[in-house]
Amino acid sequence: LAVANAVSGELRGAGVRVGELRCQDGAEPGELRCALLPDVRTEIGWVAAAIARRWHAAVAEHGAPPSTAVLVRRRADMAALAAALRARDLPVEVVGLGGLLDTPEVRDLVSVLRLLVDPLAGTAAARLLTGARWRIGAADLAALWARARELAIDHPTPNGAGHGATAADVLATLGQAGQPGEVAGDTAEAAGLVDALDSPGDPAHYSEPGYQRLRRLAAELRALRGRITQPLTDLVADAERTLLLDTETLARPGPAGRAHLDAFADVVADFTAASPLAGLPALLDYLGTAEDTEDGLEPGEVEVAHDRVQILTVHAAKGLEWQVVAVPHLVDGVFPAAKKSSSWLRAVTELPVALRGDRADLPDLDLPDGADQAELAEVIAAHEAAFDARRLTEERRLLYVALTRAEHTLLVSGHHWGESGSTARSPSEFLCEIRDIALGHCVVDQWAPAPDDGESNPLEGVSRQLTWPIDPLGPRREAVTGGAALVHEALAGNHHSAGDWQREVEVLLAERDARRARHERVTLPAHVSVSQLVELADDPSALAARLRRPLPFPPNPLARRGTAFHAWLERRFGSTRLIDHDELPGAADAAAAPNTELRSLQTAFLASEWATRSPHDVEVPFETALDGVGVRGRMDAVFADPDGGWTVVDWKTGKPPERALAAVSVQLAVYRLAWSALSGAPLDQVRAAFHYVREGLTVRPADLLDADGLRDLLRSIPAG
Repeated sequence: LAVANAVSGELRGAGVRVGELRCQDGAEPGELRCALLPDVRTEIGWVAAAIARRWHAAVAEHGAPPSTAVLVRRRADMAALAAALRARDLPVEVVGLGGLLDTPEVRDLVSVLRLLVDPLAGTAAARLLTGARWRIGAADLAALWARARELAIDHPTPNGAGHGATAADVLATLGQAGQPGEVAGDTAEAAGLVDALDSPGDPAHYSEPGYQRLRRLAAELRALRGRITQPLTDLVADAERTLLLDTETLARPGPAGRAHLDAFADVVADFTAASPLAGLPALLDYLGTAEDTEDGLEPGEVEVAHDRVQILTVHAAKGLEWQVVAVPHLVDGVFPAAKKSSSWLRAVTELPVALRGDRADLPDLDLPDGADQAELAEVIAAHEAAFDARRLTEERRLLYVALTRAEHTLLVSGHHWGESGSTARSPSEFLCEIRDIALGHCVVDQWAPAPDDGESNPLEGVSRQLTWPIDPLGPRREAVTGGAALVHEALAGNHHSAGDWQREVEVLLAERDARRARHERVTLPAHVSVSQLVELADDPSALAARLRRPLPFPPNPLARRGTAFHAWLERRFGSTRLIDHDELPGAADAAAAPNTELRSLQTAFLASEWATRSPHDVEVPFETALDGVGVRGRMDAVFADPDGGWTVVDWKTGKPPERALAAVSVQLAVYRLAWSALSGAPLDQVRAAFHYVREGLTVRPADLLDADGLRDLLRSIPAG
């Protein structure tokens, strides 16, 4: 806090309202370490080693690791830091879409999605072919490349890239973009690797295992293409399962598991909710924009994870705290960020000050009357200098945010040489300031001297070697293959110690029974849907089991029945709101009428009492709180009654329930309570009803639950 207060002193001098922080009474001193390393790889190693030491020491001493975060200024720095941390057996989560797209499993998933709409996406195809699962070698890849050229009649096979080409030949051919092993865009698209997968040609040109892998991959892509018209969320889930990414990530050591796949699924769900009519090409364009834009799409709500190291931008860390925080790359041009090449006076991409929403906080341009050219140039230069000073002020505010995220340990660092470039970087004024301010508080682990004039970048002469195709198991190969062999042996009935398996199963079942005997309560999530409340009233044990161990729902085409009728009714009532498929009225009605019955449903509705009435409002979203739990939903229609009251109606295109009307009526009870809160009307003046369209039947359940009854329902969830 002493360092944060000193850093923010200049902000207070610039008129920024930042108060001084003070410790709680009796607080222990924190740990602050800084370092300036010779190059970026050494710096990343220093950060990863420092975090790993504290992580493993805390686990050994306390049985639990410290909450840990690495805060970066640029998303481009996330991948290298994540790789260094994983190399030290630490679980890692990359937070935010920009960094998320660089994680291996998400990159594989996006590559498959791209191939479904663009069979000529050669780079995506090459990634899958040479990736961890298929591991196609150079000789087989050369044969597939040659087959692609044969299929592309206008592009004959080039010399050296045909059948029997060496690894060097194929790498040189694929690397026409300038980087070895990278598919040149135009050449890759002309070649059509996916076309060659569908028609690989003579098996003799391939190794036997390579040919079998190619055929299996082609079959998987064909199966996914056949399901491309399904909703994006379902398609992404299908692709994930088809690639076995779910199994691969769950088998990964550490607790991070499928965190990145879940985060990507949330991104797709949010995109679908915002653009329900958009298809896969639009999603891929959206992801491409997020990846190309450095400032990017900030993550939504971020939560501190205590079982993995989180890597995120400083912007995304606002309001959060971790026990251990590292802030690397405090070098000029990175943190603080480099000055933009042009101001709004010279670049059409920048809005003039007068048109910006934050213009009150920006330096204004006041051109004097009758000024000559030299005077105008002086005023404009001063204006641009004021903008640059404001940029540095904003960067300092961001540094203040980063420094105050740490509860106990803060690691800050910089470097001289980057991965490329002939000019060494200087440590930023922020890093030097922290070192100087913190004398007596800070431990300087290392402070590398500046390179001599004319000294070359040592990283540019260091070659980096990798085995290709990569072994996804690495040092775990022997242990995993040994375990798999034991499983195969047991399945074949040759395992002499099968009794061990039986004893293991009995122990696991006994543990489950013991947990149930202790009547562990199930904790409700922070938010529940109306359908979950209906399920709680109908089958509380089933809901408790699902909350205790959440599982994804299988695709249910019945859930989308009746949407054509509801869309027609929406247009008839004049509503043009765009909502998600899962929020469509009646989407949870498993017995809903199929869309092919639209004509009969329309006829039945026009003969009902509701056809001549105009609703006060339709598709009313709401969120209310019951016993500390948020309940979200959407009401189909609200009608104003002649007596001054209200009637909330839920349209049903299926058949009336033969039983459990009381359970289904919970839905109306929640709607009634929500409309009372939204409109301010007393609860006794709000009625609710189901209208079953096909039967022309309106059901108005009596004795709907009030707020106390719904709270009692929430508290009734069973323990086991």
